[in-house]
Amino acid sequence: MSGRVVVVGSANVDLVVDVPRHPAGGETILGGDLRRSPGGKGANQAAGAARAGGAQTSFVGAVGRDDSADLLLASLRRAGVRTDLVWRLDVPTGTALITVSPDGENAIVVAPGANSHLAVEAPQAERIAAADVVLAQLEIPLDVVRAAAQARRPGALLVLNAAPSRPLPDDLWAAVDVLVVNEHEAADLVDDPAATDPAGLADALLERVPAVVVTLGGDGSLVARRGQAPVTVPARPVEAVDTTGAGDTYCGVLAAALARGEDLADAARLAAAAGALAVTRPGAQDAVPAASEVAALAAGPEPGSA
Repeated sequence: MSGRVVVVGSANVDLVVDVPRHPAGGETILGGDLRRSPGGKGANQAAGAARAGGAQTSFVGAVGRDDSADLLLASLRRAGVRTDLVWRLDVPTGTALITVSPDGENAIVVAPGANSHLAVEAPQAERIAAADVVLAQLEIPLDVVRAAAQARRPGALLVLNAAPSRPLPDDLWAAVDVLVVNEHEAADLVDDPAATDPAGLADALLERVPAVVVTLGGDGSLVARRGQAPVTVPARPVEAVDTTGAGDTYCGVLAAALARGEDLADAARLAAAAGALAVTRPGAQDAVPAASEVAALAAGPEPGSA
């Protein structure tokens, strides 16, 4: 292991139903069989970072004392994630209700449960202080993200996946080293009607943070850093089965690559390959690819290259 990643975030059990289409308001439709699988943005990203290889990965999160928690912890351990700092509380484990349409697109509602009670105390802060990269998202209280940012050592990177979208306080903006957002989340964070395309959104965000990755689904991603020309990373063409957790896989692999010392654009290329593989399989953590699969896909020619 050449790096250390600590993921501070949510853990949910995913209840997934395939649907012919997503229902409209007030509508009932019949779906397929119910699937129950491990998920949550934080836990998914931790699994992605651990399976990426080369970075020891710890997860700081909170779960209940129910069988959903047992499912989540077992999945994380299978992926190689350290779970000794996960809180077990006398509240229900977080649950995500997910519908998946035939084109692989999903709609998600989350009941946070134990995630709302997460805190960073001395043992968690000590592990965070030893990390090269701290990765967080916004399915947990903002005060927890703040505490994680404050606990990291000088020189360590805070990578924030600002999802689900919500306003960020100034002190958290100031702490972020790499912001990862999709196009919709980027637009929510930018108070500039003239910034409508990914490049314009990234430029506006660079006024607040040193580096931005805007993920664009099937159109790839845009990597932008202050003082440097933006880099477009094309998506790998695949047939999507289920997009649940693909963005989380992207973030986890990106964090692991940065912890190993990779350049941000190179890290994004690995992350893009991992995200592409993830959408070809159902589930979230269950769909995270192995490092060897990611390396093989990333080593091939990029789409559009000669």
